[in-house]
Amino acid sequence: MPDAQEPTATRAALLELRDERRLVQEGYELLDEKRMLLAAETLRELRVAVETQRQIDTEWATARRALAAAIAVHGLDDLTVEPPCPLTDARLDVVQSSFLGLELQQARFEDVPCRPAAAPLRDTPELRRCATSFRRVVARVVEQAARHANLRRLVAEYRRTERRARALENVLLPELDGSLRFVEEQLDALDQEEAVRVRNATRADRA
Repeated sequence: MPDAQEPTATRAALLELRDERRLVQEGYELLDEKRMLLAAETLRELRVAVETQRQIDTEWATARRALAAAIAVHGLDDLTVEPPCPLTDARLDVVQSSFLGLELQQARFEDVPCRPAAAPLRDTPELRRCATSFRRVVARVVEQAARHANLRRLVAEYRRTERRARALENVLLPELDGSLRFVEEQLDALDQEEAVRVRNATRADRA
C-alpha cells in the first residue's frame, strides 16, 4: 500500500509532479546563478577592501611619523592645545547602486585644505603635515567603512541564497524525485495489471 503522504498514482498527478519538479529546478538554477554572482561580487569588493587597507596602513604610518615630528617640535602638551582642523568644510559623496536588489554604497571623502578653527599658536610645517596626514587617514577610513558595509550585505545575502538553494537541492528536489518514482512505479504496475487482465480476457474469449 502506498504511504499516506505519497501522491495518488494517476496520470494527472504525474503531470502535476513533473511540472512542479521543473519549476523547482528552474528556481534552483536561478538561485545557483545568484549565488555565483554574489560570490564574484563579494570577492571583487574584498580585493578592493584589501588594497584600500594597505593604503590606510601606509597613510597611518605617515600620520604617526608626522605626529612624532610635530611632538618633537611643539612638545606633547603644546601640541594638544593647538586649534583643530574641523571637517565641516569637507564633502562626503555617497553614490547608491543596486546589485541583485541589494543597496550598495560607494563613499568618497573630498577633503579641503586644513583650516584651523583658530589661529595656530605656532604655525609650523610639522604642525600642518600632522593635520594633513590625519585628514588623509580619515578620508580613507570613510571609504573603507562604506565598503565594509557592502561586504556585510553581500555576505548576508549570499548566506540566505545558499540556504534556499541547498533546501531546494537537498530537500525539495529529492522529495519530488521520490514522489515521481513512486507514481511512475504505481502507474507501471497498474499498466501491467491491466495488460494481464486484457490478455486473460482475450484467452477466455478464445476458449
